Amino acid sequence: MSTTLPPNSFWSRLLRLSLFAGLLGALLSGCGYNDFQSRDEASKAAWGEVVNQYQRRADLIPNLVNTVKGYASHEKDTLEAVTRARAAATSFQITPEVLNNPAAFQKFQQVQGELSGALSRLMAVSEKYPDLKADTSFRDLQSQLEGTENRITVARQRYIVTVQEYNILARSFPSNLTAMMFGYQVKPSFTVENEKAISTAPTVNFGK
Repeated sequence: MSTTLPPNSFWSRLLRLSLFAGLLGALLSGCGYNDFQSRDEASKAAWGEVVNQYQRRADLIPNLVNTVKGYASHEKDTLEAVTRARAAATSFQITPEVLNNPAAFQKFQQVQGELSGALSRLMAVSEKYPDLKADTSFRDLQSQLEGTENRITVARQRYIVTVQEYNILARSFPSNLTAMMFGYQVKPSFTVENEKAISTAPTVNFGK
């Protein structure tokens, strides 16, 4: 007795759908679709850590400014510059689109770089006030800021690596065809010039 299924039966259609789904899954896996999924998520997670560490730094600044003001209130221009730079950095809207928008990403780098520069100038001013450097609250903030700057550097480096892996996949054949088909665009990363700036900002170790 023949076991051939009628061409339009439910089980026949189900079998064809299963075969099609299996074939589609194999094709997507072979062309890098699954790799795009994992690397895109990895880059988003790495970016989230960058943003978290910059926010941690921003949260420290009000107390830092107030502590310095208590000993050097006449350094008005420097204190106001830090406050303005912090306001610009925290008002920048961090959205997922930033990762796919080179202009927005560059703007993010710019406002964070300006804040780093303002902090460096504040720390240079603080060197002139021995009583400030001896203040317990100031030294605690100094330690927290130094640790945060280190975490920012690590988070940025991790982001650079994850984006590099993603971008290689997006540019390489045949996975670049998948990128074009599903809209996976090359992501912007931190520039060489910006990395030089972050590596020197700001100096916070006053006690040596």
